[in-house]
Amino acid sequence: MGTGLRTDVRAHRCRPWNAAAVCQGERAMARRGCTGKRVGLSTDTAASRRTIRDMNAFTLSDELLDELLQLSPIACTYAGITGRDHLWDDLSPGGVARRKALLERYRDAFSTLPDGEDRWERLAARVAAAFIDEQIDLLDGEEHLRHLNNIASPFQDLRRVFDIMDKTTDEGWDNVVARLRTIGTPLSGYRACLEEGISKGLPVARRQVEAVIIQAGMLTGEESSFRRLADELAESSAATSDRVAALREAVDEATAAVADFAEYLAGTYLPSSAAVDAVGENRYVRAARRYLGTTIDPREAYAWGWTEVRRLREEMIETAAEVDAARPLDAVIETLRTDPTRCAQSPDEFVSFIEGRLHEAVADLDGRVFDIPDPVKRVDVKIAPPGGALGAYYLEPSEDFSRPGSVWWSTGGKQVLPLWDEVTTAYHEGFPGHHLQVGVALSLAGHLSRLHRLLIWYPGYGEGWALYAELLMHELGYLDKPEYVLGMLAAQMLRACRVVIDIGSHLDLAIADEAVFHPGERWTFELAVEMLTDFAYLAHDYAESEV
Repeated sequence: MGTGLRTDVRAHRCRPWNAAAVCQGERAMARRGCTGKRVGLSTDTAASRRTIRDMNAFTLSDELLDELLQLSPIACTYAGITGRDHLWDDLSPGGVARRKALLERYRDAFSTLPDGEDRWERLAARVAAAFIDEQIDLLDGEEHLRHLNNIASPFQDLRRVFDIMDKTTDEGWDNVVARLRTIGTPLSGYRACLEEGISKGLPVARRQVEAVIIQAGMLTGEESSFRRLADELAESSAATSDRVAALREAVDEATAAVADFAEYLAGTYLPSSAAVDAVGENRYVRAARRYLGTTIDPREAYAWGWTEVRRLREEMIETAAEVDAARPLDAVIETLRTDPTRCAQSPDEFVSFIEGRLHEAVADLDGRVFDIPDPVKRVDVKIAPPGGALGAYYLEPSEDFSRPGSVWWSTGGKQVLPLWDEVTTAYHEGFPGHHLQVGVALSLAGHLSRLHRLLIWYPGYGEGWALYAELLMHELGYLDKPEYVLGMLAAQMLRACRVVIDIGSHLDLAIADEAVFHPGERWTFELAVEMLTDFAYLAHDYAESEV
């Protein structure tokens, strides 16, 4: 998490940000020719108008970012960059080709860039060059032609962007209406990519297609998050009879477009989808490098995962005895799930509980363990609209922090929510996990390029920090009940199970003969769900969503 991180248990002092450093960094940025404070898009594609000799890694990165954002209004919305919230990305093969051409042009530009004056400039150049290479490799592998899944693909992006759009102004609501009316356009482009994938023999796994069909059904049904927008507008100061009527019409158009896409998936795409879930070793290793920033030996990682499963199982049994020494692990977990005193009795109560935990942690640890930038001290907690994959996720703040970072729980409509395994999740997704990590990076305008701060994030690093944050909060005493420690261990077990399930399934590896779970058998969807329910103690519907 930036420079100055001390990992000794006694201090746990992280000083990745302070005012003096930022001021010094901003002066350095000014010398480099950019302030790092822009919240908007340049109308001048200066990379094509200036010579490389006139630029440095920061200014060239800025130009690349501006041009990428011109191609992605969705990314603009996430970054809080105004002016394009009524538009959609071009998800068609033509749109993808334009993005690739842009990346190739900037790859050439960075390859001829002179060496930087200082380490931050050299870092900006390395980060941008690596990002460009990875993005081109992704497109060369034609992953965009089969980019459909239940949790993180363009379909989910098109729905989720509405969650963070401005809904406090007339213009904000008009943008919502505009995007609802026109959502059929990106869906049509997306469909064209999927059709090209089928024609090239690059089908999506059938299970993923079926999951998206179900999500589309939720989005077009009575509980649709689109339909809830009308109620939200009605309670807003922006509500007028004309605007409410326009929104309701737009919702009808949007649900019709989604229904048409779902009909295409079910009637045309699904019969051509892949019957097997596995992607194979070559594709898996390539994707792992993109996520981790390094190459792994999947079989070595598979063996390590089983070691972790055994270790964590033993620790969970020991910790369960601290909750109730008279009962086995399974019975203890069942009590934690059902005991009313250990559950929030409503989503509102759950949100209040989690907010209290996060706000307490920020207040306690600021200046003692972390120096927290003022804009990062706020983190919101929300219940996600129905229809997405179950679990928790984090959405980053806008570039200027006018929209705070937020943690979202997709609960599947449950009203009673156990808390034993959610306290550690709050620290993972919120503070001091992803929220601090992303917020500090956004604050380092004096050192990191704007491209780096807004677009570049490696899951291996990001999730690694968040997992460390869980351990840190345990060491600092914030998992103050044995059941919360058990929840942390269950979360670690979930990750260990993911390692063995993911690698074993995609490489078609046998479960080790000495394994504690179905030794010698081959992975199936049913076995994966069973492991997540019996070892990580996920609810059955959550386990199915994970797999």
